[in-house]
Amino acid sequence: MSWARRIAVGLTTLVVLTAGLSSGAAPVASAAPTGEGRTAKAAIADAVPGSYIVTFKESAPRADSAAGQAVARKYGATVKRTYHQAVNGYSVRASESQAERIAKDPAVASVSADRAFRVTGTQSRPPSWGLDRIDQQSLPLSRSYTYPRSAGSGVTAYIIDSGVRITHQDFGGRASYGYDAIEDDQVAQDGNGHGTHVAAIAAGSRYGVAKKAKIVAVRVLDDAGSGTTEQIVAGIDWVTRHAVKPAVANMSLSGGADAVVDQAVRKSIASGVTYTVAAGNDGQDASLHSPARVREAVTVGATTERDSRDSLSNHGAALDLFAPGESIASAWNGSDTSTITDSGTSMAAPHVAGAAALYLADHPEARPVQVASALTASATTGRVTKPGSGSPNRLLNIGRLR
Repeated sequence: MSWARRIAVGLTTLVVLTAGLSSGAAPVASAAPTGEGRTAKAAIADAVPGSYIVTFKESAPRADSAAGQAVARKYGATVKRTYHQAVNGYSVRASESQAERIAKDPAVASVSADRAFRVTGTQSRPPSWGLDRIDQQSLPLSRSYTYPRSAGSGVTAYIIDSGVRITHQDFGGRASYGYDAIEDDQVAQDGNGHGTHVAAIAAGSRYGVAKKAKIVAVRVLDDAGSGTTEQIVAGIDWVTRHAVKPAVANMSLSGGADAVVDQAVRKSIASGVTYTVAAGNDGQDASLHSPARVREAVTVGATTERDSRDSLSNHGAALDLFAPGESIASAWNGSDTSTITDSGTSMAAPHVAGAAALYLADHPEARPVQVASALTASATTGRVTKPGSGSPNRLLNIGRLR
């Protein structure tokens, strides 16, 4: 599936910063080889041809074991990438008929079409006002940003995105490469710009919320801002295995409903990593999108400088709170001094990621559920106009974060 790009960027299981192969819940294979195994059909518009994600039952061998790897080979499929923590499974190159046969294997829980995700759009506007807004309850803006002295020190922010220009001056040497799921190496350079922009909002020295947090780039979107379920899950899996805690992970990308991506995020959260995710920029119910619909994650909608919901921001009960997302100035990947102004839920989510880092700096033992509760409890209520049907009327406020 493709992830869309309004820089709240979307998922496409190609992921292009916001979109999702299984449409909804992952299909469960029959317990017997003769059962009616099903796959999420590749007829989905954003499906990646010939690519599937296979997950195994709890009672089955591990996907990375010899027995687990043999399942794909038995049906003529080729294993492309094996997951270790976020999901017990792997991606395969296979025909639809081979995928159907794999789904009937008694060890298999589901076979889902690989999908594209993408980032969501951009627009140029005046200087950023987001930092000014999140430390106070009401308008007008105070023209200042007051934050805790700890400023996120000791916390690591994992930016699961298009990579990060780690040499940008706004990072002050605090940014490093983690993993590149596109090239399958450790050099997560940003050829798009979106990831650098997002990282600086979360933890840049000038543009960031948590000015002393460490930044680790995890690249799951290519230079066009697109990625697949396979690549996104690989990035999440890497974070789950290697996260230095306390940690927060930000996913400013979105796609269609994708059960495998959702499962990976949930398992990563269960491991102790707080996740902030963009609601998406489709102007619809966020529960239709992954990872926005993951209840355990902190799902963020976007507001304008006048405290109204951005017209393209997704909405609904899947949201946890809103944060500034329109015309946000931040770093860019063009040079070590480049900046740009962008809009979308992709910009809103890292404001909350930074806030999570502020909280974790003072509460390093806090579990993700406690971080999420602190963020929502400290939010200003009743300020967002036209929040959308079912949306919680909560606006990020670090001034009340305790």
